Amino acid sequence: MSGKRLELLKEVIPKASTVAVVWYPSKGVTDYAEVKETETAAGQLGVKVYVVAVRDPSEFQSAYAEITKQHANAVVIIQGAFTLTYRTQLVELAAKHRLPSMCEQSAWTNDGCLMSYGRDQLSQWRRAAYFVDRILKGTKPADLPVEQPMKFEMVINLKTAKQIGLTIPPNVLVRADRVIR
Repeated sequence: MSGKRLELLKEVIPKASTVAVVWYPSKGVTDYAEVKETETAAGQLGVKVYVVAVRDPSEFQSAYAEITKQHANAVVIIQGAFTLTYRTQLVELAAKHRLPSMCEQSAWTNDGCLMSYGRDQLSQWRRAAYFVDRILKGTKPADLPVEQPMKFEMVINLKTAKQIGLTIPPNVLVRADRVIR
């Protein structure tokens, strides 16, 4: 997923040479793995990655100042409990610094992130309801299969694009599942 997010961002900003990755360094393996996956994908796309750790909201201003100083062309925000809690502030700062932003879930795009690409949350909730129904009808949880997400969605926020002075290429725009105007 990290590679696909970076690939989509590169399609929107073909000249991007440096992308900042904002994340909260927790003991959780998934956030760290996503940073590493983004770095790997960046190498394949010829993009330099500048990783910025934020541990407290008081660090957001200085983090974005450093991102600007490093001449980043865009920012990828790794979703975790901390960054999700402060998503509005993080995407507002990206827009303030005129940085195109890529996030994981559509909730971020609803709050001002330029683009999101990730599993379709509504589809996930429907599948969860299906499994709850099966359990309530007597199926043992251990007998239910483990499933990977099957449906993904890309959302583009054209308000944010306009705010930062960016035109989304038509070939990317037509692939979006939803466009915020």
